Amino acid sequence: MAGDRPSGPSAALFDIDGTLMDTVQLHTVAWWEALRQSGRTVGMTDIQRAIGMGSDHLLDALAGEDRDRSGDSGLSAAHDALYAQFWSRLSPLEHAADLVRTCAARGMRVVLASSASGKEADVMISALDAGDAVHAVTTADDVGSSKPAPDIVRQALDRAGVPAERAVFVGDAVWDLQSARMAGVTGLGVLAGGGFSREELLDAGAARVYRSPADLLDHLDDSPLGRLSAGELPR
Repeated sequence: MAGDRPSGPSAALFDIDGTLMDTVQLHTVAWWEALRQSGRTVGMTDIQRAIGMGSDHLLDALAGEDRDRSGDSGLSAAHDALYAQFWSRLSPLEHAADLVRTCAARGMRVVLASSASGKEADVMISALDAGDAVHAVTTADDVGSSKPAPDIVRQALDRAGVPAERAVFVGDAVWDLQSARMAGVTGLGVLAGGGFSREELLDAGAARVYRSPADLLDHLDDSPLGRLSAGELPR
């Protein structure tokens, strides 16, 4: 039906950490050590489930909203320094670059939308080695509030130049799906980050959940992303 066919360009929006890059556990270790150095003991499972938030929301979740916030910049700096030790060894998830390239080859504008800082995102994009297929990037540096707020997804839509109904967002954390839902964008979940179950991602708003980028690529034609690339509405 003509009414089911959106006009104009479409966009594939991707989270980076845990969605395209195998970095969630590295961030977990870096935050665990940064918190330990500040005198806080936080379980790694709790930290892993907070990855995907920006540091503003993450520290609320892990260190408490009633903490002395004067130490936040030091905690973030400690995490950044610890995480930077892994930069030379960062690795994309299997077929993540192929997924990005395939979406671009099908005419979708690929935008990477991450709660990481711009510098961290640059390093990950270099390691992903699919930068020529990326239309734009938006990070926590570009918005007032990071995930689960919808700001990053809305900024990604602006940079893609598409309305919400002509985009699909892919992420590995409930924060990604909540952000996409608040921005009015169809969300897909991947389990590759390891922090959340299929049921949790569905409850957070995912239309479908896939094991990994490779699994989504294998089932791309039958996915909301595939429908979008074919000129149909993703829902």
